[in-house]
Amino acid sequence: SKEVIMITIKSQREIDLMDKSGDFLASVHIGLRDLIKPDIDMWDIEEYVRKRCKEDNALPLQIGVEGSVMDYPYATCCSLNDEVAHAFPRHQKLVEGDIICVDMVVGLVDKTELDVSKLDFDNVEQMKQYTENFRGGVADSCWAYAVGKISPEAQQLMDVTKECLYRGIAAAKVGNRIGDIGAAIQEYAESYGYGVVRDLVGHGVGPTMHEEPMVPHYGRAGRGLRLREGMVLTVEPMINTGTWEIDTDFETGWAHKTLDGGLSCQYEHQFVITKDGPVILTSQGEEGTY
Repeated sequence: SKEVIMITIKSQREIDLMDKSGDFLASVHIGLRDLIKPDIDMWDIEEYVRKRCKEDNALPLQIGVEGSVMDYPYATCCSLNDEVAHAFPRHQKLVEGDIICVDMVVGLVDKTELDVSKLDFDNVEQMKQYTENFRGGVADSCWAYAVGKISPEAQQLMDVTKECLYRGIAAAKVGNRIGDIGAAIQEYAESYGYGVVRDLVGHGVGPTMHEEPMVPHYGRAGRGLRLREGMVLTVEPMINTGTWEIDTDFETGWAHKTLDGGLSCQYEHQFVITKDGPVILTSQGEEGTY
């Protein structure tokens, strides 16, 4: 029997709520541009995001996400150099030449319903009650940052990964298929000899942060689910300088690293498919200029 996949087409109201949360998330990423530099403590990134969430009454929706070993305990994922995704923010000095990818999922809340500034973000059990039941505007975006001056190899990886992001989004048109997104990304990344991570993929968003359909960053054009107006998706390619294969930290069940120790990079936007093409909900400004 064929599995039935439920995909919700979003209403304008839902899209508007996601857009508002997306604007907030983008402003946080813009703020991180000035914060991230050599010699800062990686934990300062987590602290900055927590502060901004409390100031703007946004729930950090990653806190309390269920994992195989433990629930995710932080507002951000901070993946450094050979870390691919879901690495914990921690007390570690960033050094010149590092690449750090900061991923977060947030949702703006009406202060009359919940005062986020009064929540204890370290109390994961308490936070989980709010984050698990959140049904407002979800925004999900990861961005890569160069720490000071980086090597030409690292810069090329960042440039190619960002181009993969935009090529994948450009393929997300009404009438195209899921495979068109992955094929556009895979073809470009592999033309540089890079590996496209297969174990972690993009996804639908709303009402929760991870919904059908899954959006692989590899695949064959013309295959898979047909894309429709009103779908909200993420494209979030993780591109490695070497093999596409990754390893998982089994102690926490969260952090993934490249199997060969090579560099990895990720960029992610969330967007809605409209009749006129994809519209990015987590945009930081004029695309391709940042």
